[in-house]
Amino acid sequence: MTELKLPSIDYAALAPTLIMLAAALFGVLVEAFVPRRLRHVVQLTLALLAVLAALTMVVLNADDRLITAGQAIAIDGPTLFLQGAILVLAAMALLLIGERTVERGGAFVAQAAVTAESAEDQRQAEGKNGATEVYPLTTFAIGGMLIFVAANDLLTMFIALEVFSLPLYLLCALARRRRLLSQEAAMKYFLLGAYASAFFLFGVALIYGFTAGTPGRSAGVDFATINAAVGGSPASPVLLFAGMALLAIGLLFKAAAAPFHVWTPDVYQGAPTPITGFMAACTKVAAFGALLRVFHVAFAGASWDFTPVLGAVAVLTMLVGAVLAVTQTDIKRLLAYSSIANAGYLLVGVLAPSKDGLSGTMFYLVAYGFSVLAAFAVVTLVRDADGEATHLSRWAGLGRRSPFYAGLFTFILLAFAGIPLTSGFTSKFAVFGPALADGQGWLVIAGVLTSMVLAFPYLRVVVMMWLSEPGESTPTVTVPGGLTSAALMIGVVATLVLGVAPAPLLDLATGAAEFVR
Repeated sequence: MTELKLPSIDYAALAPTLIMLAAALFGVLVEAFVPRRLRHVVQLTLALLAVLAALTMVVLNADDRLITAGQAIAIDGPTLFLQGAILVLAAMALLLIGERTVERGGAFVAQAAVTAESAEDQRQAEGKNGATEVYPLTTFAIGGMLIFVAANDLLTMFIALEVFSLPLYLLCALARRRRLLSQEAAMKYFLLGAYASAFFLFGVALIYGFTAGTPGRSAGVDFATINAAVGGSPASPVLLFAGMALLAIGLLFKAAAAPFHVWTPDVYQGAPTPITGFMAACTKVAAFGALLRVFHVAFAGASWDFTPVLGAVAVLTMLVGAVLAVTQTDIKRLLAYSSIANAGYLLVGVLAPSKDGLSGTMFYLVAYGFSVLAAFAVVTLVRDADGEATHLSRWAGLGRRSPFYAGLFTFILLAFAGIPLTSGFTSKFAVFGPALADGQGWLVIAGVLTSMVLAFPYLRVVVMMWLSEPGESTPTVTVPGGLTSAALMIGVVATLVLGVAPAPLLDLATGAAEFVR
């Protein structure tokens, strides 16, 4: 009779994830037992304290390099760096989510079950307090992301993918205004996300079949087994290539890379703006964290095979993002195509096999996250009586009506365009430099050319804000509350500091750029 042994678990190493999931479960109990008038403060405080506690544990675990939970979770430099990035950016997003003074009641619907466009829907839009269920949903999503970047086998990665995706599908449908657009966005995201998850799971099955028969190992989907199978499995390589392709579809969907990007503009436009910012920053960190681990650890031996394909995806992503951004008339859709183009630039870093490529990609993720959250913080402030004014024509003359916030937004757009002395320039240099050194010059050329194209829509917005006369339809910029002000200032200051003095974060990323295997 075989004796079963429980896997050893290092609970201190898993503490950041456990804290966030415990806070999410406690948030559900808050919804059940705390009076409605107190829930907002209690839930926001709980979520922020949980993020702070989890971040503290990440710092305390900084020297850990181990694989725990039965080979399912890897705690190493990239894991800890990316978990820290997710938590810092999530704290900024929670500040935007918790804001209740910019719009009375907040950005979220008071009761999700109310029929869109009905009389009751109109009444709740005028000032009822928004649903506080968004906080446990957000903390569940953060917990899933922390597992996603630490997963050391494909099944754990799939479970983490669903843990953070399902709350996001719900959160996208909870906008206070333009409810039908919000619900349509959530439905598109859910249906396409379900297909992407199915592709990922089918890829897991094919990779499991490929690992069978590897000398000295039993079949499995942990990354060490997959890496050994790439170099020594007697199975047909068709299983490997098909499995890699299906896994890549699931991951590239979350990363918003072309041609798996079609959900991005609609979801970014329809979701509540704080959730859009949360997705643009934190989901991108999680998706690329998983891509880095899968292709640098599990499939490192097959880099000769997947680099040309992923390189073509990167070029296509940069082209689609840059060219279609030029045609956009809505600021949230413009930022969505900007996010798509940035996914292409990040893929350039993913395909650089050196340590510098890994560290540059991680730096880029952090720098972009700060900038994009600051951008969406400004978007929440430009509004009229009907809510946010996101059509670009409404932004004409904004610089004369509110020069301070138009100036901040101009600075953020210049960072997106990669102008020197901003984090955008440093980020692109951090991923293009290693790619050029590793012989990926064609990707760098594509990145530079598309960056030039992408600068046009950014500069067009700048020209509209500063050189156009404000019209009757030009909205005002609402005075931000303390939470939005804090998030905006953190994002702007980080964008400036990472452009002027990026060395500390680059050194931290370089020191963390080594996977355990």
